[in-house]
Amino acid sequence: MNEITMKMTADELILSALREDITSEDITTNSVMPTAQAGEVDLICKQDGVIAGLEVFCRVFELLDETTRAELFCKDGDTVKKGEKLGVIHGDIRVLLSGERTALNFLQRMSGIATYTRSIAELLSGTKTKLLDTRKTTPNMRIFEKYAVKVGGGNNHRYNLSDGILLKDNHIGAAGSITRAVQMAKEYAPFVRKIEIEVESLDGLREALDAGADIVMLDNMSVEEMREAVVLAKGRAETECSGNVTRENIARLVDIGVDYISSGALTHSAPILDLSLKNLHAV
Repeated sequence: MNEITMKMTADELILSALREDITSEDITTNSVMPTAQAGEVDLICKQDGVIAGLEVFCRVFELLDETTRAELFCKDGDTVKKGEKLGVIHGDIRVLLSGERTALNFLQRMSGIATYTRSIAELLSGTKTKLLDTRKTTPNMRIFEKYAVKVGGGNNHRYNLSDGILLKDNHIGAAGSITRAVQMAKEYAPFVRKIEIEVESLDGLREALDAGADIVMLDNMSVEEMREAVVLAKGRAETECSGNVTRENIARLVDIGVDYISSGALTHSAPILDLSLKNLHAV
């Protein structure tokens, strides 16, 4: 996550998270640490995984006090091990205490997504199929969660509704048919935009191909149907399969030959990676 993105977008969201946790003051910290005191605390990994979100983690403390300094021993995308010391945060003890939970919430969530994504992406290694995320993200956390997917080895689907055309079942219902939906999208959208449409059957696929869709999403179709769909779409449109894809069931999709597999589970079902701030002391 580059500096411009951090300042233009992430800072506002991080500050919102801090305001959620500190509405007026950190009454606990202020009761035991009434004045400034320099200190440091260790960032400890409590389970194996992939780390992601270190810049966001550090930024939490910097927004509370710009003099806070992080000494990190790893970088985003690194595999980390249980018991490993990942870094040391130096600063006012009051800042370290008040920012601890918010900083860890970001880091644990993002690292959990990166870890889960990596475990699925590895199952697709050696194939042409790319792993995609979805818009099934935590409200106000999308920028962080989609970044974590990329750190874990996945790819981002459209970022939001303004970023790409994806005609799903209710859009088709609103338009009246697959053909009409694609036609209307072609008439409305800039010519540089690809048009993707969701289909649930081989008949729907044929209609989408004839209408000139650029990408067809094979939604909740059987493995046998998807194999046939890939053959039908070859040279005419890219293919994406979707529908309750998880680490536990993706193996059945690996050799189908689709261009993309999208999984909402990457962001909505990944468990956090257990991390902790320990050994706080004055210096």
